[in-house]
This record gives sequence, structure tokens and C-alpha cells, in this order.
Amino acid sequence: MLPAVAVAVAVAVAVVVTVAVALPAAPALRHRLARSALRCAAGWYRRRLEVLGSEVRLSQERRLRRLLPPGTARDSEAFRERHPLGQSCPDGVSEGQVTSLHPWALLRSCWGTNPPLQGSLLYLDTLRTTFPQSLAPRGTALLSWTPGHPCTPAGWPLPTLYCTPAEAGALPSRAAALRVQLLFALQARALRVLEVGLAAELHDALAALHTGWPALAQDLALGRLSPQPGLPEDARSRLQALLVPDATRAAEVQAECTHGFEGIVQRLWPQLEVVVVGTAYGTEQLYCDALRKGDCKGLPFYCPFYRTAGALLGVNLWPEEPAPRFLLCPDWAFCEFLPCPAEEEPRTVLLGELWEGREYGLVLTARPGEYRCCAGEVLRVAGFHKQCPVVEPMRRESQALSVRGESISEERFFQSLCRAVGMWPGAHLVDYVCVESTLLGASSGACAPHYEVFVELRGLRDLSEGQRYKLDQCLQEDFPI
Repeated sequence: MLPAVAVAVAVAVAVVVTVAVALPAAPALRHRLARSALRCAAGWYRRRLEVLGSEVRLSQERRLRRLLPPGTARDSEAFRERHPLGQSCPDGVSEGQVTSLHPWALLRSCWGTNPPLQGSLLYLDTLRTTFPQSLAPRGTALLSWTPGHPCTPAGWPLPTLYCTPAEAGALPSRAAALRVQLLFALQARALRVLEVGLAAELHDALAALHTGWPALAQDLALGRLSPQPGLPEDARSRLQALLVPDATRAAEVQAECTHGFEGIVQRLWPQLEVVVVGTAYGTEQLYCDALRKGDCKGLPFYCPFYRTAGALLGVNLWPEEPAPRFLLCPDWAFCEFLPCPAEEEPRTVLLGELWEGREYGLVLTARPGEYRCCAGEVLRVAGFHKQCPVVEPMRRESQALSVRGESISEERFFQSLCRAVGMWPGAHLVDYVCVESTLLGASSGACAPHYEVFVELRGLRDLSEGQRYKLDQCLQEDFPI
């Protein structure tokens, strides 16, 4: 049974939220009441997390029992004996559409196990604590395009946070969706939070600002949404009805853009406190670094969640830290770990058996029927919160160059590539991709199996043969095999 205090908290949350959703004519009051309810629910879950973090083994055993069908192995030892290490995790699944604030969802969150909701509660509570004005009504703009697999925004339990219409992210064209979302963000001068699904999306939206700011300013002044490819006419009409002519704001955007684009984000939104990104590690780190040095200069980047294989596993409770670190929550999934480097007879260790400073491969049981899947992720234990490990994602094991058995990891290849780019005067790396020659067919030439590296550069238009060879030279030096 729940403790009496949990019942009291849950009932209070339900009452406040029920009142909040029943006040359609008073959006500001509705937002304040809903925010109070979320603060209450988040406070309760934080206290619950402290208890769970003090008994990690029991928390993981309880989570495992919920994932197993009745009559199967009832503890982790029997479970590991019965189920061998599985194959790679299946492709991630969508977490669903953005839903309205619902009192019973919050009630269940006080004692149930709903990782997306509980993660969002922790995110909103962390954001409010670190950046006190960040939960202002309509103070968050969203830049994200996922029409096939709708992405739930980080703050979905509090929909009045967003100044961006949900329909804008579901347009059939990525370029059109980002431009429309950018226009609604520009309309909100008092923006506090800029939330993006991928740092690459923010990069591309700001690139559209660089080239198209006169047209964006004109649309702001007229309260108009210009026709464009990928923007259906019926959707354009609905979205345009939400715009209001604002000549003053349009003039402000024009003035700031004519002064250049370094630090443009902070200049356009003077009250902006933080940029929230869905992913800030792996190849997205390139975009984060470029944005920090250019358009978003002076702003912190906060990556709130650690997700892999469609499962939410951890939350970042330290938004001002430059490198994202994630607390693995013990009641969100059953996690096992393979020490790195791999042992001859691999034997997994459990959540409460990790060592600080060591690297581990992640083995995941997050959904019924999908047992002991190898996630292909390598994590480093950066520390502990109670007994819960705090981890940093290091690399993906599945991403390696091995056309001749050289087995170069993505992380180490990237280091060699950055060293080569440093030998190209004036070049700045924006993005890259590496493709095995067999996938390119005849277009890759007739020589022995090799890799083709495609790079997107800023500051250098063409590479000479000698410059291109610098990458091969760096790889030979870094990997003699």
C-alpha cells in the first residue's frame, strides 16, 4: 500500500489539475495551477527516487518482475541463467503523440512506473530549480521535425509552456516545418527556453535565418505565413490564423540580423536562459560545439534524457554541466553491463555492481518479451547518486570501420578526422559520414574494399588531392594495423 503521504500528495495533485483543466477561459491561471500540481508531483517523485536509489538491487528486481510474464524466473540470477545474452536491441519505438495534461496520469506517476512521464516531471523540476523563469507560459519554443514518429516534447505534461503549434512539427517537409517553427519562435520575444529535438535541427533552422531573415521579418510584420514548398495550403491557413502582425518585433529582428550572426540567438531573445537538446553526444556533439561558438554563444546547452533503443533510461539532473551526465533510474528498465574491454567469457554485472571510472557495454531489458538485448552503447561511470550510477555515453560499439579487420571505433575515427581537418587551413567541420565502398557500387571505383568519407566543411570550398590524403595519413599514424 502507498504511504498516507503519497495518497495525500496524489489527491492534491488530482484536485489542482482537475481545476486547472476546467478553466479554459483563464490560460494564465490554468498554467499556474498546472505548474503547482507538477511541482508537487515532481517533488514526490524526487523523494521516491532517493529511496529507490538507496536500494538499487531491490528496485531492479521489482522492475524485472514487472517485465516478466507470470510463472517465469522471479529473480535476476535465475533470469540470467534462463535467458542468454540476446541480439542487438530492436529499433526504437515512438513514445507517442503529445497529450494534454491529465489528472489521472499525474496520479499514477506518484507510484507507478511510466518513464516518459516521470522523466518529464524530473526535467521540469530540474529546469525550474536551475532557471527560475524557465516555466513561464508560452515561454518555450520547439524546433523539431518527426512526422513519421511523432516526438514527445520534454515538457509535454505542461502544454501551456509552448508557443509553437504542434501542427508545425508534423508538416511533410522538414525545411518547411523548421521555418514555420522558427517564425513562431521569433514572434515570442520573451522566450525563456529553446527546445530542439536534434542540434542539427537548430543548426539548419538558424541557417534558414541567415539566408532568409528579410522574408521572415516581413512575415512577422504582416502576420503572414508565406506559401512555400512542403507547406499544404490548408495547414498554412490554420497556422497563419495564429500569427499577429508585429512591425516592432519585425524591425528588431531586421536590426539584429544586419549586425551579423555571432550570438544572434541571445540577441534575438534577450531573456533566453537555456537551449534544451534531445541529443548532445555522438555526431550531434559537432553541431552543439559549432552552435556554442557561433549563433548560440553564451548560452548553456542542456540534454535532459538518456534514451537508447526506444527506451528512456536516465535523466540529467545537472543542466549547467558542459558535458551531459545521466542518472540511471532503477525503476525504468532492468539494466546489465558488460565490462570493457570484453572478457573471454562475458558475464554481466548489475546496476549496483559498477565501478567508478570504468566503461561498460549496456545490456537492456526494457519491454516484455525483449530480454537481455545488447544496446551497442558504451557508458562510462562518472560517479554515483546514492547507489545509482551517473553515466556518460562514450560510443556505439556497432559503429566501427572493419573492412580489413582494423576495427576502428567511431570515437577514435572522429579524433583522427578532426586532426586531419586541423591540417586544412580555414576549414571547420560541420558534419561527416563514412560509407563502405561496397554500398556505393560502381561509383566508388574498382580498387580494393575501402571507405568513402563525405565531409561538410565551412571556410574551405574544395580539397586538393594532398589535403584529402591527410586523412589517410592520420589514420595510418593512429592505427598502424
